[in-house]
Amino acid sequence: MAKASRYIGELNGLCASLPNPELLINTIVLQESKDSSAIENIVTTQDELYKAAAEESTASHAAKEVLSYREALYAGLEKMQAQKNLLLTNTMVEIVQIIKQNKAGIRNTPGTALKNAINGEVIYTPPCCEEVLREKLASLERFINNPEASPLDPLIKMAFIHYQFEAIHPFADGNGKTGRIVNALYLVQQELLTQPILYLSSYIVKYKTEYYQLLRNVTEKNNWHDWIMYMLTALTETAQLSTKKIRNMLSLKEEIEKKMKQVLGSSFSYDLLQLMFTLPYLKIELLEKKEIAHRQTASIWLKKLTEADILKPQKIGRTTYFVNYKLMDVLSAD
Repeated sequence: MAKASRYIGELNGLCASLPNPELLINTIVLQESKDSSAIENIVTTQDELYKAAAEESTASHAAKEVLSYREALYAGLEKMQAQKNLLLTNTMVEIVQIIKQNKAGIRNTPGTALKNAINGEVIYTPPCCEEVLREKLASLERFINNPEASPLDPLIKMAFIHYQFEAIHPFADGNGKTGRIVNALYLVQQELLTQPILYLSSYIVKYKTEYYQLLRNVTEKNNWHDWIMYMLTALTETAQLSTKKIRNMLSLKEEIEKKMKQVLGSSFSYDLLQLMFTLPYLKIELLEKKEIAHRQTASIWLKKLTEADILKPQKIGRTTYFVNYKLMDVLSAD
């Protein structure tokens, strides 16, 4: 627990020192969205995801679902902060509606069962139906928001909250992703992080079998110890990974800024540099849309940056993207 606290504190300190945290947070949150979706076998590539972020209209179904996770995370954060920093059932409902892009509410149909995908064996039957689920969510709300009711260390408490939310299984679909967003929001609520930047799903993707087995062992064997140890290890490793990625991104940004100033001279645009680190896939129309440059200037800039090996062109259909490939390497690294 002390180790996890230390690394989360280091990550938070780094985020707090950033001049414009939303710049790097946007790219890290997209990574979290991608891995959270991968846990449920919704797979999209890095390239597809960042192309979709630059141009949502042409995104695949999987990429759109990943982008909706990011949208849900930010909406949940905004709603929690608007509600006196309380993490409530209505916030969870809003999160799942954005993830699933529908108006589904609390589950109200009997017969829900979680089954083994290979042999169809029923592993767990969650409670039913809406009235019962709302009672259980109200208890969970009290546990989350009332520190006197449960004087536990917040990191231990997060492991309890995550298990309990997944066990209640309040929605017909989207429970896993909603539960992982609740983790991030809880750490912000507890002031352990200023932004919901923890890249927790990367660890769960790597150790997915253990994740489901340990959840099951709490239900069947009351084995809280191993579940809590798993979550603390996940927090430690992902805090270290997030910190390393952000440091590498900052270092790369500094290096690219120097090169861009040499290449573009007096026409150097800080807004263009920012955009390259927010959306690694650029195109001329994007610079126009963001009002960074007119078409001709955008074309000249991107051509010069390509010639200087700062960006790499990639033609897809009729569109040429200009890729911040070194940033993509940083984002892909373990």
